[in-house]
Amino acid sequence: MGLLAHTVEITARTGPGGREAETVSGDAGPQENEEPMTEHRPVVSSGSAATARTARTALDDLVVPDTAASAAALEVASAYQSPALLNHAVRAYVWAAAHGTAHGIRFDAELLYVAAMFHDIGLVPEFDSHTVSFEEAAGHVARVFAAGAQWPAERRERLAEVIVRHMWPEVDVSVDPEGHLLSRSTALEIVGRNVDDFSPAFRAVVLERHPRLGLATEFLACFQAQAERKTDSSAAHAVRSRLEVRMAANPLDHAASSSPAAGD
Repeated sequence: MGLLAHTVEITARTGPGGREAETVSGDAGPQENEEPMTEHRPVVSSGSAATARTARTALDDLVVPDTAASAAALEVASAYQSPALLNHAVRAYVWAAAHGTAHGIRFDAELLYVAAMFHDIGLVPEFDSHTVSFEEAAGHVARVFAAGAQWPAERRERLAEVIVRHMWPEVDVSVDPEGHLLSRSTALEIVGRNVDDFSPAFRAVVLERHPRLGLATEFLACFQAQAERKTDSSAAHAVRSRLEVRMAANPLDHAASSSPAAGD
């Protein structure tokens, strides 16, 4: 089954009017005089005893915004990114949404999803810039996409901002929850940072459904190429900071042989 089908399998929920504005759940609970929009099973726990079946259910229950912009973003990402980069984009959203859900972080699901789809599009040849860093290029591409989707100017700027900030080492969740979640999820994806935020069962199910497909090799080559041409870019700083060594130690790239998702 293809990636699009897998994505559609994740239960989509929308708020009033068919548009998901923001999600709240987890131990934070509803705000005063406010009903929670959705309820989710917890999926984030160090040392969780969750079974593969429970982990699959938790993944299926994650909110994927059922909006035209989200569907179009996936279509564009599928057209231009390799299978490995596309699966990386989908997983980046999954980790981010799961973490936000489990910790009661209010986030705009559509904004986060579209940002995840576009955050690395500046690495592909069609959108690779020789003058600005890849995340800035990706932000520009996403801003143009959002204009076509008839997003207001402020929302377009927010989309570009979230994408650029995914390369920051830390993003204050109180200032930018979507930037915080995407920065955290992409760091997990590439170097395995905060991998214990998620139970082994949930990690295995995510990787089973959206396999890595040699992402590490492809991604490192992209960053090395960026570093050679743009020596002051974020990619160049990452390469000089022993990115290759840190990527080689990523537990997500050593999980296949011991996956707990093989059975129920």
